[in-house]
Order: sequence, then structure tokens, then C-alpha cells
Amino acid sequence: MATVAELITYPVKGCAGTSLSSAELTPAGLAHDRVFMVVGVDGVYRSQRRDPRLALIRPTVSADGRTLTLATATAAGPSGEAQAGAGGEAYGEVRVAVTTTAPRRDVDLFGTAYQGIDQGDEAAAWLSDFLGVPSRLVRVPPEHDRKTDGMTPGTSGYADSSAVHLLTRASFALLGTRLAERGADPLPLDRFRPNIVVDSTPGEGGAENGAEDWAAEPHAEDRVRRATVGSAELGYTKLAGRCAVTLVDQEAGARGGPEPLRTLATYRRASSGSVVFGVKFSVTRPGTLSVGDEVSVAEWGDAEM
Repeated sequence: MATVAELITYPVKGCAGTSLSSAELTPAGLAHDRVFMVVGVDGVYRSQRRDPRLALIRPTVSADGRTLTLATATAAGPSGEAQAGAGGEAYGEVRVAVTTTAPRRDVDLFGTAYQGIDQGDEAAAWLSDFLGVPSRLVRVPPEHDRKTDGMTPGTSGYADSSAVHLLTRASFALLGTRLAERGADPLPLDRFRPNIVVDSTPGEGGAENGAEDWAAEPHAEDRVRRATVGSAELGYTKLAGRCAVTLVDQEAGARGGPEPLRTLATYRRASSGSVVFGVKFSVTRPGTLSVGDEVSVAEWGDAEM
């Protein structure tokens, strides 16, 4: 049957994810997912597309959501030496007392105007030093009322689009095969920054019990229109278009070569022209989900390829 193999939330847009064993799924996605965002002094969002060093920042949020800690992973330089800050400095961590009452400021995400709550000068100084460019940290305000696009209406925080990004291990395994056929090196799953990773696992009593095993087929997620997982329900919005973030080595915080986009373009180009891999969903019923939960499909449709 199809089960949840991994749950990952990304508290700060563009920064590293946090693996979870269980989580609350809110209307805007996994708890704390993309609740924070790094912006320039002009309010425009920062992304790994332009600032790949964001990948080296490891955010953690306290259980009550009142404290955000930013720490860094050490990246290896060309000769194997440790590198961390923009100039190679070693950075500690900064703890941010999260505020939802500070003044709002205008922020820009893909050319759309939103509001953000500035999280103060200490966080801004730490991020500016580490990234090497003037930066501020903002939080989604409680009154955030974003409407996301796609087949199923929904909302999200500062995610690129819909609340949840789902990917199966079968799809990822097929990409690995295609990369090998082209003589390219294998790549880690974190290049795609999914929230829910689904795998095909034997059901209780073995395959003869008739448990649905849809996740064994690569890209079967393209056809899922409505699914239940734990006590939550997901509604399909669209295929996940891939961009230059997939070229960033998440451990090094630097852009690598042309893969996986070069290989994906040979077999995963949608009719729109976009290279797609994985699926986006809205949350149609909030709830709790855990690693090991069955992902049951309630409605299928045709793939938008």
C-alpha cells in the first residue's frame, strides 16, 4: 500500500527543511511550513535561485511557535576545508522571539504584494552577514488571506504556490535510472524539497490483502485528484513545475551542474512547456498525519502532461 515515508517542513522559505515523524496539517500546509521568509531591503523575497546559500541555514521552530532558531550547516569548500559564512566565517546561531504584533511591511513574492511582520534587527543582521547581502526576516501575519491557484482552491503561507508538495519514491527512482542511463551522477531527494514523500510498502497480510499500491508506479501521483492521509484530506491543484532551485546542492549551498533539469526535460515536459516533477495539493480537510500513515486515493483524473 502507499504510505507516508517522509514528512518535511520548511519554516523559512528557501532554507533547509526539518524532518518530522508526525505533524499537524493546517489549511496552509504542514505546521510552520514557509511561515517565515527572507527578503531584501526592498521587500522582494530571497530564493535559492539567486541566493543558494539559504540552503545552509537550518531553522527550527519551538513547539509553541514563539521561538525561531537559525543555525548554519558547514559547507565544504573546493579543497575540503570548512566554509560557513559569506567570507568563510564560522557562525553560531540566533534565537528570534517571534512577534506577530510588530508593524507590517510590504513584501513581494513572484511580483504579488503581501504583508510580512518584520522579526527585528538581530535576525536581520545575522542573515545579512551570512548571506552577504542586506536582508530582513518576515513572518506571515495572522490575517494573511492568500488564495492559491490550481484545480482545487486553497491557501498557503510563503510557499511558491499550493500548500503541499507531494512526491513518490517510485518517481524519484525512475529519475535515478534516467540519470544513470545518461552517465550522470545520482542526486539526493532534497533537491526537490517535498513536504510529503510517499512510498509503496507491503500491506498487513501481504499483497494478497488487496491494499492499494498505487505508489509503486512512477508518477502515479500525477493522476491523484483527492487523497486522504491520517485524518487529513488533500485536493489536487497542479503538477509541480521545476526551476533552478533543483540545481542547488543543498549540502554545499551552491549551484551544481545542469542536472536534474537536463534529464527531466527529456521525459517530463508538460504541454505548457514546463518541466514538472511531483504534485501540488491544497488542504481540503486539516488534520494530523504521521510517517507510516496510508495515503488512500479517493478520486483519480488524467495527468496534465
